[in-house]
Amino acid sequence: MSQQLRRMMFSSVELFCLVAEYESFSKAALHAGVSPAAVSRSISRLEKHLTLPLFIRTTRQVRLTPQGKIYFDECKQALNQILEAEQQLKNQNQQPTGLIRLSVPTPYGHYRILPLLAKFSPQYPKIEIDVQLTNKNVDFIAEGYDLAIRGRQFADSNLIARQLEQAELIVVASPEYLKQFGTPQYLEDLQHHQCIQFVLPSTGKNVPWLFNLNRQIVEYVTTAKIRCLDDILGTVTLAKHGAGLLQTYRFIVEKEIENHTLVEVLTEFSGASRPFSLVYPSKKHESFHLRVLIDFLINELTNAN
Repeated sequence: MSQQLRRMMFSSVELFCLVAEYESFSKAALHAGVSPAAVSRSISRLEKHLTLPLFIRTTRQVRLTPQGKIYFDECKQALNQILEAEQQLKNQNQQPTGLIRLSVPTPYGHYRILPLLAKFSPQYPKIEIDVQLTNKNVDFIAEGYDLAIRGRQFADSNLIARQLEQAELIVVASPEYLKQFGTPQYLEDLQHHQCIQFVLPSTGKNVPWLFNLNRQIVEYVTTAKIRCLDDILGTVTLAKHGAGLLQTYRFIVEKEIENHTLVEVLTEFSGASRPFSLVYPSKKHESFHLRVLIDFLINELTNAN
């Protein structure tokens, strides 16, 4: 097939898709800026090339044949891929611009996301970011968020989720607490200890502790005299001041363990974790400035873990 014929066929495919979408030769012609006769000739040329009819034409209606429907679905997908490739090339020569509203759990925000945003911002000076630190799940539509990070599994077919990491859980306590009450050796020992508990805002229930027991992840529900209802970082403050044992993410207390402010215990039962994922409505991925942030966070966090 000659280059000229290839160009003609590509133009015919574009006009074919317009006719299929508008179900009208005249509307397709108006959109493309050509005459209805030119559209008709183009479709006839395409049908001759394919040796099959694409449309059923009547005086009142134009609709796809079964073969035309199959061809339209494939052509539309191919054209969308071409348009996306063109947009990506254009974006390479443009500065991403826009506002992103981001919701992040409190601990993950402080220890993972905020330091990365400080690195991201100088690279993309035309992107503005509003960050909400909260342990509550947000409603993307009602509250107007573009992107969220969630620390638990969820099911919503309207959202895309990209896992960032499996965050390891460990149990810690202050040296003073362990000196006074002893170091637990087995899971059964927890019932004799003060356990600092975080309450999940969405349910009002204690977040169960997770342990690796004989290569199986098991849940342990503690009873606690002191519970934190909103700010999970409050549990760490309590643990550092000797209020009891605490299960938390390793990334939160790494420095405290290094400087011996907190001591890791029950290491024989460690290995459990919870996922953190980027979550966003599928249509949002079309926004160049949002895609830039998504790719940046995924690259930084997945490579770091």
